Amino acid sequence: MRSTSVATALAVVFSSAALSVVAAGTASAAATSVTDIGGFVVDGALQRVFVGDAANGRILASDYNGTLVDVNVGFDGVSDLALSDDGSTLYAALPNTHQVLALDPATLDVRTTYSIPATTGPRHVAFAGGKAWFSYGDQWDGDIGSIDPAVDPAGGTDPVAMEQFPTEGTAAGIWGQGLLDTDSTRPGLLAVGETGISTDSMAVLDVSGGTAKVTAWYDGDYTLNSGIRDIDLVPGADQVLVNGTDRDAWADGKFSKAGAYPGAWGADIAPNGLVAQFNAGKVAVYRPGATKPLRTYTAGSTTDYAVGNLRWAPDSSRIFALVPNGGTFTLKALTQPTLNVPTLTVNAPSSAARAKRLTVTGKLSATVPLPAGVKLSVTRTDVESPGGKALAAVTVKADGTYSFADTPPAGGTVTYKVTYAGDADHAAATASDKVAVSRAATSLSLNNNGKLYDYGADVKFTAHLGTTYRNRSVKIYADPFGGDKGKKLIKTGRVDSHGNIAGWVDMTRDTAVTAVFDGDARYAPKTVKATAYARVKISTSLSRYYKTAKIGSTSYRWFHKNTGPVFNTTMTYYPGREHRLDLEVYYQGKWYSTDSEYFRLGTNGKSAVQFDAPGESGLRARMRSVYVNGSSGDTVNSTTYGAWKYLYFSN
Repeated sequence: MRSTSVATALAVVFSSAALSVVAAGTASAAATSVTDIGGFVVDGALQRVFVGDAANGRILASDYNGTLVDVNVGFDGVSDLALSDDGSTLYAALPNTHQVLALDPATLDVRTTYSIPATTGPRHVAFAGGKAWFSYGDQWDGDIGSIDPAVDPAGGTDPVAMEQFPTEGTAAGIWGQGLLDTDSTRPGLLAVGETGISTDSMAVLDVSGGTAKVTAWYDGDYTLNSGIRDIDLVPGADQVLVNGTDRDAWADGKFSKAGAYPGAWGADIAPNGLVAQFNAGKVAVYRPGATKPLRTYTAGSTTDYAVGNLRWAPDSSRIFALVPNGGTFTLKALTQPTLNVPTLTVNAPSSAARAKRLTVTGKLSATVPLPAGVKLSVTRTDVESPGGKALAAVTVKADGTYSFADTPPAGGTVTYKVTYAGDADHAAATASDKVAVSRAATSLSLNNNGKLYDYGADVKFTAHLGTTYRNRSVKIYADPFGGDKGKKLIKTGRVDSHGNIAGWVDMTRDTAVTAVFDGDARYAPKTVKATAYARVKISTSLSRYYKTAKIGSTSYRWFHKNTGPVFNTTMTYYPGREHRLDLEVYYQGKWYSTDSEYFRLGTNGKSAVQFDAPGESGLRARMRSVYVNGSSGDTVNSTTYGAWKYLYFSN
C-alpha cells in the first residue's frame, strides 16, 4: 500500500503482453528489372527477351509476359547484347574485361569467350553477314571489329578481326564507340552511328561479303543531326531512323533528309515497318511515314525519366519496354500494338426525373478512319438491373457522333455504358456516364435516443419505416463507443405490417445505434441514428472496521481512532480507466468535501485505498467511487456515481 496525506491507493496493475503475428505473403512471379540497361534483344523462336544489367553484371531472360525465367551473373559490366540470325547464339559485349561472350540462349551458359585486343571496349554489338560486329575505341579513335563464329581458334586462325571500319570514302572514319543496328529484312547491312560529339557521323555498311564496305556515309556536318543517341535501319526502304525521329535516306553513297516523326528519345522498328517511339511516360506507335500515332501506351509517369529502351517482338505482336520504376527499369509487355485505340465519349444529363425521357449523346473518334455505320452496344445499370440491361444498339453517324433516348424506370444512380467491339484495325473501347435519377423520400425513425441505462441493461431499439415501393427491409447496427468493438449488425429483415423492426442491445457502453433503409427503385435510401448511454457498474466496501451500527437512520462502519480504514472499489474495467474517490467529513450538521482524487484500476477492475488513522474519536466521514466520462481516462461510458459508504471513528 502507498500513502498520501489523505489516502493511500492500492492499485495492482497487471501488465499485458502483445503478440504480433506476421502473415506469410503468397509467392508471385518475379519481374525482370535492371538498374542500368546493358543490351536488349528479343528471341522469337524461344519467345525470350534478354536484358543486360550493366550495374550488377547480370544477363536476364524473360518470357513474353515480362516474367523472369532465367539469369546468369558474374559478368563485369555487360554493355550490349545481340542474337545471331539463326537464334542459336547470344552475344554479350563486356568492355571492362575487353571480351565478347557467346552464350546459349536457351540456358544462358557461356560457350565461347572472345578476347578483344582493345584498351577501350567493346561497347556495342550486332550480328550481320554471318558475323558478330562490335564497336570499340575512345572518343577520338573509334572503329569496329568482327568475330567469325565459323572460325575455330584451335586451327591457328583468330576469329577476331580489328579495324574493320572502311577508310575509303569515309574520311577519318568514326570517333568513339559507334552504335550498331541490323534488320532482319535487310540482311547483310550494318548501320553505324557515331556518338560523343556535337554532330555525329553515320554509315550504312554492306557486310554480306565478310568485309565491311561503305553503302552510304555522312560526315557529321550538322545538316542531319546534332548528335546521335539511337539509330535504326528502316525495313523496306533505304533509310535510317535517327534518335527515333529523323528519317534519313541514302542514295549514291550519301544521306539526305526524308522526313520525320514527332520528337522522341529513341525508337525501334518492327519488321512490318511500324515505328515504336519512347518518351517520358509513354510509348507511341506509328505507321511508316505517319505523323499521328496508331496507338499510345502509358509507360511510367510524365515526370519519370524516359522509358529506358524498347524492342519489337520479331512477329510484331507486341512491344517490350523497359519502364522506369523507382531507380530501376522493369520489363513490360505492350500488346496489340497494331490496333488503333478509338476515343469514345458518353454524355448523359447529370440528373433526371424517374420515368421521364432523357437523351444520351457521345462521340467515337480515332486517328485511323473507322468503318462506316459502326454500331455501339448500350447497357443500362440501376438498382433494379444491377447486372445491366441491354438497350437497343445505336449507329454512329458519319461525323462520329451518336445519340439515343431512354426512360429510366428506376431512380438512384443510373449508369449508361456504351461499348465499341472493335474491328480489324481498332481495339475495343468502352465509356460510361452516370445520371442521378430522382426518388421520393420515405420516413425512418429509431427510438431511445438520448436515454441513459444501467450497466448491462437489455434495451430494445425499434425502427419504423414509412411508405416504400418494393423494398421493406431495414438493417439495425450497434456501434459501442471505443475503438475496440466496431460496428455490428444486430438485426436485418423485413419490417412487420406496422412498419416496425427491432433489435436488442446489451448496454455495457454508450452506443450509437443506426437504422438503414437501402432504398429501392422509387424511394431514396435513408439512415437514422440514436445514441443511448450506459453507466458503469460500481460496487464498494470498507475494510478494518470492528462493527456496524446506525447513527440516526444511517448505517455506519465503526473504526478505532488509530485504525486506518481501507476503501475497496470494483468497477467495470477499460484500459487506462481510473475511478475518482470522494471524501467528505460531517461537521456541525453538514457534510464538507475534503478531497477528491483519481486512482488507477487494476486489470481486474479493482482498487483498494487506505486512509491514514485520524487519531481522534467522534469523527464522522463518508466516501464514494465515481466514474467521470472523460476525466476517468476514457469516454466509453456515462458518468456514474457509486453509493456513499459511512464511517465513524471511536476510541
